Amino acid sequence: MKKIVVVGMFVFGSLAAPLFAQAGAPIHLTLQEAEALALKNHPRVLAQQNVAGAFNQRITETRSAYYPTVDGDITGSAGNIGARIGAGYLTDSRIINHIGLGFTVNQLITDFGRTANLVAQSRLQANATEQDLRATQYDVLMAVNRVYYAILRAQALIKVAQQTLSARQLVLKQITALAQNKLRSDLDVSFAGVNVADAQLLLISSQNELQASYAEMARALGQDQPATYDLVEMPLPPSPPENVEQLVIEAIQNRPELASLRLNLQAAQRFEQAERDLSRPNVNLLGVTGYQPYIDQITLPRVIPNEYAGGAVNIQIPVFNGHLFTARQEEARYKSLEAEQRLRDSMQQIEREVRIAWATSMTAYQQLDVTATLLRQATLAMNLAQGRYDNGLSTVVDLTLAQTNLTNAEIQNLSAKYNYQAEYAGLQYTIGALR
Repeated sequence: MKKIVVVGMFVFGSLAAPLFAQAGAPIHLTLQEAEALALKNHPRVLAQQNVAGAFNQRITETRSAYYPTVDGDITGSAGNIGARIGAGYLTDSRIINHIGLGFTVNQLITDFGRTANLVAQSRLQANATEQDLRATQYDVLMAVNRVYYAILRAQALIKVAQQTLSARQLVLKQITALAQNKLRSDLDVSFAGVNVADAQLLLISSQNELQASYAEMARALGQDQPATYDLVEMPLPPSPPENVEQLVIEAIQNRPELASLRLNLQAAQRFEQAERDLSRPNVNLLGVTGYQPYIDQITLPRVIPNEYAGGAVNIQIPVFNGHLFTARQEEARYKSLEAEQRLRDSMQQIEREVRIAWATSMTAYQQLDVTATLLRQATLAMNLAQGRYDNGLSTVVDLTLAQTNLTNAEIQNLSAKYNYQAEYAGLQYTIGALR
């Protein structure tokens, strides 16, 4: 039995050492530094920043309808003398040989509000993408908070596992020595060996959890390669607020997702108005000016001047187009109603998230005192069991049970601490108050 335990411990040490070895110095980070690094580097944040930039350009694109369009033209023509155009798009029926240089100006005078509504829609959509950027940043911050506390928990769990393993190895060594002197049975040695193996498994599991958390942290920070991290402990946050209804109100007011949906609803309503304006007239000012350095005067009955200029006001009145405008107006109305219902659905979803997060954080807060009491009782029970076993008043089963209970109590106590910190951050996220 002793040989089996010794060989098992040697194999564990030889396998675990290379498995959990880390290359490079750990990166020292506070939670605030980790959050700032994530907001700077995370690809989701950077992608949404580009989306917001693109939508801001749409404002300029739509607003360009207010300004005149100026086109430069260079035209040369030639044709058979005396002929007339019989078909096609050319506006001058008589063909002459000439070369001309000029400009064409087209200025919108009024479209009775359509362009104004389109500009307002573009501005609202751009503001909505800014809120989407905030929402993306919130998601990234929440991920950083959760993995930050997961790493701290895993590191603390490793310390508990190492201390547990050392304590149980010491007990195994003592019992083995007593068994050699016929003061303890081989059964006691077996129970102690099982406890050591259990502690070894706890250490392996804790190390694996830490490595997984390191990988998650690299992802949360937007880094291409994983690394090890030396994280600073954060103080426990205060208890959750007692009034969950006030938290729901704050969430409805503060969540960027809802702000984005409200702006998209307003944008859809302005677009609906713009589509309704399609049935109104368009008034445009047209102007041309230029110079013709060459005109074949021989083919003409009179002399044409080389310079030319002209202007006109054109009023376009929609009469009938196969119900196109009516269908577009109805389509825009349905999209506006869709946006309204999406906002309503998200408000209900966020209210549910707030209530669940509040209940979860309140439970996690209550577990702090319970697990602290559990740890004190388990420590006392362990000391009593050790004393009774040393005095021959109890069996090794009582001792190993007390060791197991103490280890579980330590794990639950530290888990309660980091779980509450993570759940409190989650509550702040749901009400739109996460930093």
